[in-house]
Amino acid sequence: MKRIGLLSDTHGYLDERIFEYFAECDEVWHAGDWGSLELLNRLQAFKPTRGVWGNIDGYEIRQQLPQHNRFSIEGVKVWMTHIGGYPGKYDPLVRPHIFQQPPDLFICGHSHILKVKYDKTLKLLHINPGAAGKYGFHQVQTLVRFTVNHEKIEDLEVIELNPLNPR
Repeated sequence: MKRIGLLSDTHGYLDERIFEYFAECDEVWHAGDWGSLELLNRLQAFKPTRGVWGNIDGYEIRQQLPQHNRFSIEGVKVWMTHIGGYPGKYDPLVRPHIFQQPPDLFICGHSHILKVKYDKTLKLLHINPGAAGKYGFHQVQTLVRFTVNHEKIEDLEVIELNPLNPR
C-alpha cells in the first residue's frame, strides 16, 4: 500500500501547508509546471518524488524529468503527463497512445481545473489535481491525496487550500 500526494501547476510557488498535508504520504507526484528547480529539490528532499515537466518548465527541469512518465505501483499502471486532456477530449498528441496502451490511472495538469473522472471506454481513472500554485485563473489552490493498494485506488481526497482572492 502506498499513500500518494498529488499536485500540479505550482509555477514556482510551494505553499508550506503541502508538507503538512503530505506528511503521511509515501510519495509525492507532480504533474508539471513546477516553475523552479528549487521547488523540485525541496519536494525531493521531503519525500520520494515522481513527476513530469510542463510547458513553462525550462531546461534544468526538463533535464531531470520526462515529458511522459509511465510506471507501475502496487499493480496499477500509471501514465503521468502535463498536457493530456481528459476523457472524451484527450489531447491530440496523447489520443493515439492512450487508446493503444491505456493505463489504469491517467494523471495530467495544465488546465488548473481540478477533475476526477472515470473513463468507461478505456476503463481508467483520470485525475487532474488542479493548481497548487498561486498564479493562474484558478481561485482555490488544490491538492489530491489517495492510496494505491493492490491494484486499487482508494481513499481519494481533494484538499482545497484557502481562496487566493477572498472576497
